[in-house]
Amino acid sequence: MTPHKGTIRLATFCSVLNKIWDLAPPLLIGLAVDVVVLKEESFIAGYGMSDPWHQLIFLSVLTFIIWGLESLFEYFYGILWRNLAQTVQHELRLETFGHVQKQGMGWFDERQKGDILAILNDDINQLERFLDKGANDFLQVTTTVIVVGAVFLAISWKVALFAVLPIPIIVWGSFLYQRSLEPRYAEVRNTAGRLNALLENDLSGMSTIQSFTAEDRELQRVEDLSNEYRNANKKAIRLSVAFVPMIRMAILCGFTATLLLGGWLTLDGVLAVGAYSVLVFMTQRLLWPLTRLGETFDLYQRAMASSTRVLDVLTSPTELKQGDFAPNRQDIANADIAMNDVHFAYTGRDKTFEGLDLTFKAGTTTGIVGATGSGKTTLVKLLLRFAEPNKGEIEWAGKSLPEWNLQTLRSSMALVDQHITLFPTTILENIRYGLPEASDEDVKSAGLIAEASQFIEDLPDGWSTLVGEGGHRLSGGQRQRLAIARAILKDAPVLILDEATSAVDNETEAALQRSISKVSIDRTAIIIAHRLSTVRQADRILVLDNGDVIEDGTHEELVQLEGAYARMWAVQTGIIDT
Repeated sequence: MTPHKGTIRLATFCSVLNKIWDLAPPLLIGLAVDVVVLKEESFIAGYGMSDPWHQLIFLSVLTFIIWGLESLFEYFYGILWRNLAQTVQHELRLETFGHVQKQGMGWFDERQKGDILAILNDDINQLERFLDKGANDFLQVTTTVIVVGAVFLAISWKVALFAVLPIPIIVWGSFLYQRSLEPRYAEVRNTAGRLNALLENDLSGMSTIQSFTAEDRELQRVEDLSNEYRNANKKAIRLSVAFVPMIRMAILCGFTATLLLGGWLTLDGVLAVGAYSVLVFMTQRLLWPLTRLGETFDLYQRAMASSTRVLDVLTSPTELKQGDFAPNRQDIANADIAMNDVHFAYTGRDKTFEGLDLTFKAGTTTGIVGATGSGKTTLVKLLLRFAEPNKGEIEWAGKSLPEWNLQTLRSSMALVDQHITLFPTTILENIRYGLPEASDEDVKSAGLIAEASQFIEDLPDGWSTLVGEGGHRLSGGQRQRLAIARAILKDAPVLILDEATSAVDNETEAALQRSISKVSIDRTAIIIAHRLSTVRQADRILVLDNGDVIEDGTHEELVQLEGAYARMWAVQTGIIDT
């Protein structure tokens, strides 16, 4: 909120003035009673207005002015606090999401996506709710105590003493409840995060749930976690709702004391009837708003529990450190990528690589094959710095990857992943994601090279077709072609394809292979595949097994070697069954 100090001061000013005008009517009532009872000897008459009727007209006009000012400043503080709450919420969400985007893939592996979503949405919304209402309530209660206390002291310090007696009890009770509510609302927010994670996972995997007829099981899981969330809220509610009744009893003592002591002083002639009326009304104005402290502290504790989770994300250190090395495109295109003595292991798992030495020659196509778990995809993560080596280094253009500017590094590589990510917009915009400033003609040219143009133009809306969330309106092969078109449009010096043809039919695979062959010309290409036909034309093929390169050569050389690659080739071409 630091950049918004001016808005905070203005909103605070309007909140305080609104409450001051709001406290004026009891004074007007006291003056009116004074006029009716004392007539020409009233308080107002002492200022030269002796006619009681003129005094009442004056009070009526003053009432209109005061109520108008109260309404005006209520409008102003409502606009200022609410807009401030929305602005802070917006900026905090952007700052948090920006920090999340800087994290390495290992950070995401340790967290549930649904819980991160809960932090970015509901937890930040809890802070907005407090700023929207709680800050103003606190200011107005404080103003009430100060103004009414001053009025009481001006009229009768004896009555003031008894009227403010409950306030220390109320404040003590408020802070006591605040400390007691804190762990309960922390439990509520953590449970909400886990429930959100489960719902997000179930919605993403609905086809799996339905295909295994597991609807009842998933409903039971949601019910169990939802009950846990409800019970956590019940614990907080049970304590929260007890606050107001306790405060009411303290208020009762103060109000009764004012009623009795003030009445006794009035009967004795020490206090005027109008002054007594002011004291009675002001006591209510002083004490009853304090019951709202319970609601304010409730909002505050919800906001604190949420802010703890948000700050946990914001203060989490970014795993990736970067330098400022940013060579030009030509230097990048002509540079080899060398992996020197690379060791890597996922947390809590056996090592994937142990002393890996490997060089990708500039301008050549390298195919990488191997069994599941051999380290093929991990290799891609290391090149893009989605993961960091535990030991050793990866050099490109004579510099270790941590010395590179991260944006330069990743913009120099075009990745087509086995898990295609499409956004819920048009086909044209999904391809343009590779190069946002590209023209429509450039996008369509990339689609033509990827052999995607024909199926796109056969769609009713053509290039303006909405692909749906995750591209679910398209087939697997169509999504793959759009992903390749997006990589073609990016036109990066290095092209990386990770199982780009793993889930398509033979005809689509052939089309994808033609596209890959075209786009691989004059650039460094790394193609990971289960289907050996995808890498058959590569300049070099590496066979990985348990993180080691066990074979290295062209397709023909590896077949003649009659090793692991030759056996895989024989199985896939039907020469042998197993």
